[in-house]
Formats: sequence, C-alpha cells, structure tokens
Amino acid sequence: MLYFAYGSNMCTGRLQRRVPSATYVRIAKLMGHSFRFHKRSDDGSVKGDAFETDNCSKLVWGVIFDIDETEKPALDDAEGLGAGYKEKSATVLDEGGQGHRIFLYVAETNSTDNTLRPYSWYKRFVIDGARQHGLPDEYVNAIAAMPDVEDHDRVRDRRNRSITC
Repeated sequence: MLYFAYGSNMCTGRLQRRVPSATYVRIAKLMGHSFRFHKRSDDGSVKGDAFETDNCSKLVWGVIFDIDETEKPALDDAEGLGAGYKEKSATVLDEGGQGHRIFLYVAETNSTDNTLRPYSWYKRFVIDGARQHGLPDEYVNAIAAMPDVEDHDRVRDRRNRSITC
C-alpha cells in the first residue's frame, strides 16, 4: 500500500517503529493543500495537517512509503483514525510529474485549533524527516520558521527526542 507521509511520519525511524515494513519509495507533492500545524492532539499540542485549499498552486511535500497491508491497522491506531484524523485517497506527483495513487490522513474539521502550537520534539520529526528525504529547502525552512512550544512532560519529551530518523 502506498502511504503519503507529510508530517512526523516522514521521519523513517519514527514511522518504522509504528509499521516496520515501511519502505521509502520517493518524494512527492500533494497539490491544492497547505501544511499546517493545527490538528488538535490529546497531549495539549497540535500535529500536522495537509489542509485542503481552493488554491491549486498550494502544495504539501511529503514522502511516499510502501507499507504492508497487514500493518495498516497499527498505523490507523497510531495516527488516530476516527479520533481527529480521517483517511483520504489522493494522487500525488513525484518530481518527474508522474502521478501516484496514495492514502494519507488529514484532520477532521472539528479537530483543528489554530491557537495551539506543536511541541518542539514533534516539529523536529517533521523537519528531520523532510531533510532526510531531500525535500526542497525553501519548503523545509518555511516549516522550521513556524512557532512551537516546549513539552512540559519531560518524560514524553525525552522519549521522543531519543528517536532518530
């Protein structure tokens, strides 16, 4: 199954802890969407979202991974399918303009909050994963410039910082 990771799951080390079969395929872009940190999380922060826009020039870069179908329920659970995220099918374009049919998770409308910020460890997964796979510098720098906050839960912070891409 082809999965399009555009947030913290771009970090291969993080994704493979969730679904060990995850294998890098290529980078691609999802047109008509913009990357936002606004999907409310139960940990008091927000996570990434590929927010659908009416502007076809907006895009979200990400990574296509091939995952074993038997591991999809584990990914659904880790991503909070039905509890803030919903699954979406789409076609993404690779750097050569070739289309690839993928699935991804996007925030449910009633699960967004523009007043919260991502934890710095979460944002690090996004940035490190993007750099790991060579996403365009301008795109990565725009995400790096987005505000974040420190996690008050030091154990969770330490645990997440110990995971490398």
